Amino acid sequence: MIVGNGLIANLFKDSDKNDVVFFASGVSNSSETDLAQFKREEDLVLDTLDNHPEKLFIYFSTCSIYDSSKTNSPYVLHKLRMEEIIKNNTGKHMILRVSNAVGKGGNPNLLINYLVRSVKTGEKINVHTKATRNFIDSEDVKEITLDLIEENNFNRIVNIAYPQNYSVIEILEILENYFKQKLNLNLIKEGSHYAISIPETENYFRKNNLENKEVYLCKILEKYYT
Repeated sequence: MIVGNGLIANLFKDSDKNDVVFFASGVSNSSETDLAQFKREEDLVLDTLDNHPEKLFIYFSTCSIYDSSKTNSPYVLHKLRMEEIIKNNTGKHMILRVSNAVGKGGNPNLLINYLVRSVKTGEKINVHTKATRNFIDSEDVKEITLDLIEENNFNRIVNIAYPQNYSVIEILEILENYFKQKLNLNLIKEGSHYAISIPETENYFRKNNLENKEVYLCKILEKYYT
């Protein structure tokens, strides 16, 4: 059973399972402040839990929880509340905290979408030079999730992220080389960095030979932005 129709939800259309709820209908914009949007997700979570108590409940949360600049943001506080509701109201669950998943139909506010859009239009790019981001191919989110289900080890929180963050400067250099276009930059000495620990999932990248971060990002660009 799939709840949602966005990027993450659409990944599982060909892998739907009768005994699993893939809940991917949550608030996705980390800058969201509209309480009605948070209430909509909470009501839907509670309703789904109530109607399907026998199913494994997979909830897609966010690695933004580790970002110190967002610790008290309405978005992060809401996501933590959803996690607590799920932990306290299910027999079997997995909470998957996902970093910046990139794919078709992804969040238009995602940094990489903004950067690629600006490169193609020649617009000036505002760059927070101290910032880092963790990008992961949405297809890898899908494969890791299915692997975790097969492990049959539930009632836990797992981070799904690429093993390494990208500095914004690294991202810009890769974009310049990939699109062969000089970027128009406005450098701002701001931004935040936070590490994401992935002990349960890092072997996925190793066994699939996905450890070269520049190659990995170039493959994402080729798949979704060419």
